[in-house]
Amino acid sequence: MTKIEQFQQMIDESSRIVFFGGAGVSTESGIPDFRSVDGLYNQSFRYPPEQMLSHTFFVKHTADFFDFYRKKMLCLDAKPNAAHRKLAELEECGKLLAVVTQNIDGLHQQAGSKQVYELHGSVHRNYCRKCQTEYDAEFILNSKGIPCCTCGGIIKPDVVLYEEGLDEDVVNGAVRAIRNADMLIIGGTSLAVYPAAGLIHSFSGNRLVVINQSPTSADRNASLMLNQPIGEVLEQVVIR
Repeated sequence: MTKIEQFQQMIDESSRIVFFGGAGVSTESGIPDFRSVDGLYNQSFRYPPEQMLSHTFFVKHTADFFDFYRKKMLCLDAKPNAAHRKLAELEECGKLLAVVTQNIDGLHQQAGSKQVYELHGSVHRNYCRKCQTEYDAEFILNSKGIPCCTCGGIIKPDVVLYEEGLDEDVVNGAVRAIRNADMLIIGGTSLAVYPAAGLIHSFSGNRLVVINQSPTSADRNASLMLNQPIGEVLEQVVIR
């Protein structure tokens, strides 16, 4: 039996699947990841990306933050790929409980997924720090310099920056879904970012699948590992 056939069999036998994903899910949509050879962390900028995506940098160098954010984090022309679409289909047919994602691009919802726990927020939600008025991603993209509200307050993307905590309600929902899962698929993530990566330890089932092109900390506990692009794997899944 091939690995794809084993994967298919596990999906056939499961009814409460949870998908936990990272940047590798969206690279096939043209959105760069962070740690691969061509990732953001291996490109040259005036400041390290980790520094530019920190709360301190946002507060102290707000204009520089938005310059980087517009150029590298707002990929509004990206479209869902085979992985996003298949996960939405699995949810629609009642086999998938939830998607837990570290991505901020909103592509899971664009593909049709309803139960999505966005651990690191979303570029599509932005709010005035003074009056809480909400703005969409297009407003940020088309603004110049530091985007400001009509009240004069600075608008901040609803994304979790370094030094900021995760949303408690989102984390609790994600943990609850993972605990209730009879199959956990981990895909497109190196599991290097905490505390998000630690949530997978809530899973107590016996069907743990890792789909990633580089090693992860979950490999030793996996029932099945597939070292292929995630869209390539998921598009082969037959829903029945």
